[in-house]
Amino acid sequence: MTTPVALTIAGSDSSGGAGIQADLKTFAALGVYGASAITALTAQNTRGVTGIHAVPADFVTAQIDAVFSDLAVGAVKIGMVAQAASIDAIAAALMRWKPRHVVLDPVMVATSGDRLLASEAVEALRTRLIPLASVITPNLPEAAALLDEPVATSEAAIESQGRRLMALGCRAVLIKGGHGEGADSTDYLVDSEKTIALAAPRLPTRNTHGTGCSLSSAVAAGLARGEDLAQAVRHAKAWISAAIAAADRFSVGHGHGPVHHFHKFY
Repeated sequence: MTTPVALTIAGSDSSGGAGIQADLKTFAALGVYGASAITALTAQNTRGVTGIHAVPADFVTAQIDAVFSDLAVGAVKIGMVAQAASIDAIAAALMRWKPRHVVLDPVMVATSGDRLLASEAVEALRTRLIPLASVITPNLPEAAALLDEPVATSEAAIESQGRRLMALGCRAVLIKGGHGEGADSTDYLVDSEKTIALAAPRLPTRNTHGTGCSLSSAVAAGLARGEDLAQAVRHAKAWISAAIAAADRFSVGHGHGPVHHFHKFY
């Protein structure tokens, strides 16, 4: 029996709700063995980020090489990259190891509003990492920021931004609609052939910490298990919707609490 393996390359969240911790919980919840390469340590809780300590780029490289040289990595998820030097290190490692699937979540700002990517690193993200991605998973503000455009407010504008993001070199774009308006939260999967709209009821909870990290990790988990991209995205959307719906079972922290990654189990 082959064990599906996914690698997350991201930052650590000391409160456990987002970043590396959320990614590993997601992989475990979905039956995938998780490995990690940490790009930054954050001093963080449900109320905000109080400190960021970037991991030196050469040690980011060492972690990635250690994993790939021993584990059969089926998919890679990239989250918080923190700085341009880490982006260069990650891009070089991806070109060296050539994983089949790369899910890039262009994390720029935390749920609390704190910035997680240095402004000077945004261009490196556009030019070095996006072209290596199987799919990128920006939310509406991140998609707009990557294109230097206003936030899209209509389905046509969202699809148009998705196509322009694909022109940066990735194979597909999943624009997450959690920051939108209306009764439904609709995500849009845009690829070279079509656009698929995936809607779920917008849930009245403030416990959404780590939602974006967890959704992109769920997509990577599906790809590691052998699903095609559309299947992986559909299953990830259903799973994260259930995790948000169950989030109020938790009472964690005093701000934006975490989603319930293990809602199927307790």
